[in-house]
Amino acid sequence: MFSKLTALLQQAVDPEEEPIQLLESFVGHWKGITNYYIVTTDENLPVKQTDIPWRLRQMVDILVYEEKQSESGETGPCMEYLLQHKILETLCTLAKAGYPPGMKQQVLLLLTKLLGQIQQPLLPHINVHRPVQKLIRLCGEGQRSTTEKEEVQFLTTVCAKLNQDPYLMNFFIEKKNSTDSRKSLSCSSERTEVQRPDAVCTETPTSSSSPGVSPLHSDQSPGACAGPARLNPEGCLLHAVLTLTASQKKRFALKACEGLLLLVALPEEVAARYMVESTALCRTLTDRLSDLCSQIPDSVDPGQVELLGRVNWRSHYAAGQVEDAESFPGKGAVVSFFAWLDYCDQLVKEAHKVTAAAVTQEIRARFFVRVLEPQLLQVSEMGILSSTALLMGVVTHITSPRLLDELVFFLLGDQREAEVPTDPACHLLRSQLIERCNHLSDEISMATLRFFEQLLQKPHEHVIYNLVLRNLSDCGYVGHSTGHEDRGSENEQLGETEELEDDPFFTDIYTGSGSPASDWHVAPAATQAAAKADGKPEVNRIVHSFLCLVPDAVKTSHLVADSGYDTYLVDAHRMFQGCCVNAREWKWPLAPSPLERCDPDATFYEGDFLKVLFDRMAQILHQPYDLNLQITSVISKVALFPHPHLHEYLLDPYINLAPGCKSLFSVIVRVIGDLMQRIQRIPQFASKLLLVRRQLMGLEPEDVLDYATLLKGVIVLEEFCKELAAISFVKYPSEPD
Repeated sequence: MFSKLTALLQQAVDPEEEPIQLLESFVGHWKGITNYYIVTTDENLPVKQTDIPWRLRQMVDILVYEEKQSESGETGPCMEYLLQHKILETLCTLAKAGYPPGMKQQVLLLLTKLLGQIQQPLLPHINVHRPVQKLIRLCGEGQRSTTEKEEVQFLTTVCAKLNQDPYLMNFFIEKKNSTDSRKSLSCSSERTEVQRPDAVCTETPTSSSSPGVSPLHSDQSPGACAGPARLNPEGCLLHAVLTLTASQKKRFALKACEGLLLLVALPEEVAARYMVESTALCRTLTDRLSDLCSQIPDSVDPGQVELLGRVNWRSHYAAGQVEDAESFPGKGAVVSFFAWLDYCDQLVKEAHKVTAAAVTQEIRARFFVRVLEPQLLQVSEMGILSSTALLMGVVTHITSPRLLDELVFFLLGDQREAEVPTDPACHLLRSQLIERCNHLSDEISMATLRFFEQLLQKPHEHVIYNLVLRNLSDCGYVGHSTGHEDRGSENEQLGETEELEDDPFFTDIYTGSGSPASDWHVAPAATQAAAKADGKPEVNRIVHSFLCLVPDAVKTSHLVADSGYDTYLVDAHRMFQGCCVNAREWKWPLAPSPLERCDPDATFYEGDFLKVLFDRMAQILHQPYDLNLQITSVISKVALFPHPHLHEYLLDPYINLAPGCKSLFSVIVRVIGDLMQRIQRIPQFASKLLLVRRQLMGLEPEDVLDYATLLKGVIVLEEFCKELAAISFVKYPSEPD
């Protein structure tokens, strides 16, 4: 017997074998398999203990060899025999019956190799795509399956074939009858299945699939039907792949996720609409996202969640079950959630526009609104911190334009008209998030400010427009003076200086300070005159205005090395260029709106977001150091956007403000006025301030000092003014002459 098997093997691979002998060998292997079912008496004998696996491998090898030997590319006699005698149909029936035990695994391997190694198109043949469909229905049984590995290999091979020839997807979708004949789809199923009244069918069912004399069917076009149709999403290719993406074995889930990406990326709109309308794709993706989010324990550390950064879905699934020994409690659940969110984001990027739109809408409705929003609106401090950390992670992981659209409008609403302070909040979630920037809990304020900083870095115009620009669009912050309509004229600038001198904050604040008012208060006007005299561009006087804003008596940066204004220029230039890249498609104006278009009677309101930032900035001398850093960081992100109204309102100290308006410059001036009054009561102020700076730089050991909060606030204020000067320098030269 062994010598005979060796001879058959030699015949299958012998390069000199004649085609007729190759066919005899192929038929011999098939008859050997069918003969097993005739003579066997032990129905429980595993298939691996029979010669069936070996014979199936030989049949595939013969078919591959036959194709390689064919010079014309025509179908060889062995392949003709396989198709004519419906061998694949019979094998799929045996796989479904599980006889002998393990037969499903062997058939999956056979079809995987056949589709993967044969170069000629096989799926258009009815006697190939029909058994493939039948085998697909046996896949995706979830944790009950013992053949996950083979199922994943088989399904991803089918997905790869469909990705190479997208029109073949029509053989694997079933759709209700449509009045539009141009969108009719091919459909196929077993002859024995009950025909639905709404099915589409254009071909008479074929005879049974017994191996015998059935003739070879001609190749089926994508518009043809192989049998009565049935609308059964749970038996389709997409359902099987989706099920395997949730496999407990991550390497299998990874392959299934890759296969699903191939399917949703198919360019056929009919296929995309089928996936959206006739399968559970959108619901499955979103429900799994919600389930993974609900598995995150309430006790998880929000700080650790923020420190995770971006989780890559491929890396997560490729890592297997190994987890960091230093993991914090709940890390596994958090990583799994972010990995699936990252995958959904990638899927939306690569999917057909119809599929992408449907998935994003489902995520907004079933995850953002139903799951995320209730968490964000809770009132417990720990709950707010946890949900805000989770929201920051969501913002970090969403990069696809469509999904980012849904997230931004979910968080901020779609309003673009100017805000009115007396009106109730028209978007509750936006209002709550902004209010938390000025929360009683500094920790909540810092977490929310970090969220807004992250959101402002997303390439989406509606973020900065909804938060800030909607209130600056009518230039209501500009004062209208009779006879002087030119913005930034010298008379207006000096007029503003006079107004500041009359402000009660500046009454007798220099007494005993050792620093005359001319050192800082008159410096902007003097700098302006000098700039006009030597013809230097306007940017110089603006930069000097910010650099001279902090009095010399409270400056310490010049006393330590490498802490000058120029240290901010490189970062400011890099970040500004990034903002310009994002804003390139937003078609913003290059110059502020003309004054004649502005309503002189309109009451200016800077908006909820800028108001809370200015209010926090006004408290910089009374707040923790880390909170001050976060506030100034958010304001810097806003100031970097290349919009002329932001240049004017936030970075031009000489703008003629309308009565009752405040700007960033005026807020800082009032903070300095408060500071100059308070330092009179602090003994050895200068030495303590320098010591605190050196401590913050790591040059001195940490030590608790009196007035530490105020001293650190002074240092943050000085550094912030230098940063604003750097931002002004990199922004204004880009303006047209």
